[in-house]
Amino acid sequence: MRLPHGGDLGHARRAFGEPEGGWIDLSAGVNPWSWPAPPLPPEALRRLPSEDGLADLAAAAARAFGARRALPLPGAQAAILHLPYCLPPGDVAVVSPTYNEHAPAWEAAGHRVRLVAEPEPAGVLVVTNPNNPDGRSWRPEELLGADCGLLVVDESFADPTPEFSLAAHGHVVVLRSFGKFYGLPGLRLGFALGPDGLLDKLEARLGPWPVSGPALEIGARAYRDEAWAAEMRARLRQAAARLDDVLAARGYELLGGTPLFRFVAGEGGAARFARQGLWVRTFPDMPGRFRLGLPPDEAAWARLARV
Repeated sequence: MRLPHGGDLGHARRAFGEPEGGWIDLSAGVNPWSWPAPPLPPEALRRLPSEDGLADLAAAAARAFGARRALPLPGAQAAILHLPYCLPPGDVAVVSPTYNEHAPAWEAAGHRVRLVAEPEPAGVLVVTNPNNPDGRSWRPEELLGADCGLLVVDESFADPTPEFSLAAHGHVVVLRSFGKFYGLPGLRLGFALGPDGLLDKLEARLGPWPVSGPALEIGARAYRDEAWAAEMRARLRQAAARLDDVLAARGYELLGGTPLFRFVAGEGGAARFARQGLWVRTFPDMPGRFRLGLPPDEAAWARLARV
């Protein structure tokens, strides 16, 4: 059974039809101002991805993260699904509520999974930092002090707030996403950081050519564009503050968030936003609460103001 996620306007169209002016997707928490990818060289599509290209991407990403080693993946989701099979079955605590793929992946691999509200002693402790969907964040020293055999931290939303990252700590498994901060989720690119033994096992499970030629080209260039990253972090913080003001003025309660999305409570849910052609992320187990990303332009901000 597929778990529900944001980022698919097909669900919006089936539920509410096609609004005047079309849909604006705020459900995925993806940067609406993507990195300006240049035209690809023809070889990126005509040839198999090269080992040199993979190594170049890994080096660029590791430097951007401040990590010793970065293993390229076809999206951070690949690590979530394969990492549990790289460890013998044991006790796994997943700090929840969080991204809904973590617990099922460990359970499918035969681990005993507990959902916990706070970090607890465990063989493997899984934390999403900043958390999805509420944006809760832990300082590095808080997580490094956790009582566990292995700490796994999903940092898919960490690029705007690198001060919270554990990427520099080689004994921690860290998962990173390219698409969210760089605004190119369709590229399907992510990374795993951590101990060499585990990364080697994960790499073996993925097999040859784990990342596409276009992802190698675009990812390596984007991670070296430090000026763009610095400017985008500032832009996202400003846009998130503006979003807070708009939502508060319309009676919504801010419960948390990151510079890429806000988690709020209020009446009406998705239907209230859908009437303006805005698709937000709702949660069946958390009625009255939803997550929404940043409007991409002034027309979208105007629609949001009409909610």
